[in-house]
Amino acid sequence: MSRMNMGTLMTKEDHARHRRMQSLKDALRGYLFLLPWMIGIVMFVAYPLIYSFFISFHKVGVKIDGSGLKYDFVGMTNYKHAFVVDNVFPIEMFLFMREVILVVPITVIFALLISIMLNQKFKGRMLYRAVFFLPVIFASGQVLLELFNQGQGSLPLVERYNLTDVIYDVLPLTAAGTVVDLLGKFVIILWFSGVQIILFLAAFQTISKTIYEAAQIDGATPWESFWKITFPAISPFIILNLIYTLVEQSSNPFNPIISHILENTTDANTGYGYASALGWIYFAFIMLPILALVFIARRQSKKTEATR
Repeated sequence: MSRMNMGTLMTKEDHARHRRMQSLKDALRGYLFLLPWMIGIVMFVAYPLIYSFFISFHKVGVKIDGSGLKYDFVGMTNYKHAFVVDNVFPIEMFLFMREVILVVPITVIFALLISIMLNQKFKGRMLYRAVFFLPVIFASGQVLLELFNQGQGSLPLVERYNLTDVIYDVLPLTAAGTVVDLLGKFVIILWFSGVQIILFLAAFQTISKTIYEAAQIDGATPWESFWKITFPAISPFIILNLIYTLVEQSSNPFNPIISHILENTTDANTGYGYASALGWIYFAFIMLPILALVFIARRQSKKTEATR
């Protein structure tokens, strides 16, 4: 009997059962491929996160007999200590968030401008693209720290034209300090734009050339084409790059908050419990702007779908 004849003899319930079995097999096959990744996530990400959250409500010490660690429940004391007793963490958090407000947009804007130039047709385009992406490969945390310690992160014109004094004369003291610190790490900050450039280049490839040709026939200038065609098409990638840059800046080797957390892990008066609490507070501060960007992206996506 042929397969078609067998299909015609199957009842509706048999067809539904067959589809469910096929869907189950496909799901099991997919989970089988994901199994190594899921095991790694549970062992090396999920368990440490849950454990750090647990000990953030405890004061961790060593048992008298040295047989292991002891956990004394202290409730929200570690979290209160971060803002009431610790006179370093709140200041570092404020300075970091103020720096992020400047660094993240500058990095994304720089990546957008470079990607626009690299998207043009010229000889050696692939070589220039590789040059801008090379720092992503070679610039490990230790390499960046060494370059910064040697004074290679600042712009030469800052010292040549004594821009530091000019900035302090023009801007308020708090804003001037942030700008000067930004210029001191400007070259290294630009090194963090390689991935963003690649993402913008990928965004440009999603725009059909026929749209630009139609706009050119209608008399649109390149400036109008950018704001009416290019910018709306790449706006989701702008939000993606903002999120990526924010995460990257929050974990870079120049972050004083991470150094402060690591110092407290070895402090006998605070230890792992307080350091874990600092880590979760820092995580909450980073997640707030990320969630805001995700909310904006979802609203933008709904508006785009509504206009179609």
